[in-house]
Amino acid sequence: AGMAVRVSVLPSPRCLFDDPVQIRVAGLQPQQAVTLRASLVDESGELFQAHALYRAGSSGELDLSRSPALGGSYLGVEPMGLLWALQSKTPYKRLAKRNVLTPFCVDLEVYEGHGDMSRLLGKCTNERWFLGEGVKRISVREGRLKATLFLPPGPGPFPGLIDLYGSGGGLIEYRASLLASRGFVTLALAYMSFEDIPAMPEILELSYFEEAVSFLRKQQQVKDTGIGVLGLSKGGDLALSMATFLPGIKAAVSISGSCFNSFIPLKGDGFTLPVHPYDLGRMKISDESGLVDFSDVLDDHTDPATWDCRIPVERSLAKFLFLSGLDDMNWKSDLYCRDAVQRLRQHGREVEFYSYSGAGHLLEPPYLPLCKVSIHRVLGMLVHWGGQWREHAKAQEDAWRRIQAFFWRHL
Repeated sequence: AGMAVRVSVLPSPRCLFDDPVQIRVAGLQPQQAVTLRASLVDESGELFQAHALYRAGSSGELDLSRSPALGGSYLGVEPMGLLWALQSKTPYKRLAKRNVLTPFCVDLEVYEGHGDMSRLLGKCTNERWFLGEGVKRISVREGRLKATLFLPPGPGPFPGLIDLYGSGGGLIEYRASLLASRGFVTLALAYMSFEDIPAMPEILELSYFEEAVSFLRKQQQVKDTGIGVLGLSKGGDLALSMATFLPGIKAAVSISGSCFNSFIPLKGDGFTLPVHPYDLGRMKISDESGLVDFSDVLDDHTDPATWDCRIPVERSLAKFLFLSGLDDMNWKSDLYCRDAVQRLRQHGREVEFYSYSGAGHLLEPPYLPLCKVSIHRVLGMLVHWGGQWREHAKAQEDAWRRIQAFFWRHL
């Protein structure tokens, strides 16, 4: 029967979710046609799969960092394609990690031929963790705070970050836990649709976010040189507001965000930032799928009538990084980023800005597959987020590197 087929994941079958790995198959016949399949079952029991057709080399070896996929979920040399191309059988599911204390297990299987996948030749499992060795997870319910603190191992001091997700609400931990695994004390902060925080608060109070900053600053392991804040979507404009109105914020990252206060008024000390005007009558719903397109809902941000909702970022002393996808179908994040960047540069402020062609709204940590459409948890509607599979995957890898480099540099 010859040598058994071995599938290996290098350097180790156990890694962090944002770690690239090398997938290899040994013991095949020279030039043998095989199909590789990755399967992952999420915490709700949803199955995500990807597959690709390959041909072994002359020595019966297959190395996904060198061998091109000839068909299937993707084409060409894509070392991590089996992960970023994962798709659910049920439409409109988003792969997200709820419990960061357990890994996602990805089953990698090799099947004979490019056909019916009836003959399994070999398999292995890649355990992908969201919490590095020795990282502590601490639930925080102090004062009004609803948050989770992640502490890297060791005395530190480490740079401190506050991590904010978007208007879907909840307490989202997987990005914060990965950042802590990379050496940042990270506070994942809930601000809507969680426990007793309403799904759509009448108003958000800056003092709530200030509580989070002072909580983080008094942690022993946190460097006392200032805090970083990272936000996606609605969290992006909150990150800009924190950097503008609160002391102690040294660096802010906005992912697919805007440069004005969106959807909920923000109450500060003696002022309230009103909501950027919008009209839900301008949302477009496609009949057959019920998909909602929000991209024209907001009033024109260049109209001076909307300027009282602008976040005066140019007053901030923080450093800024803006990231956006040019295929964002949720809102015109690229235009909104450009507006803020232009204002900051006119005032001589330091700012970095990257926009990614083919990337959608939900720029996540790397190897989380693109979610083009999903149900918005607060609106209960099917929302189109945009993005092209391969381009989006590449953007996520690049953005993740830039975010970490930015915070290391400025904190």
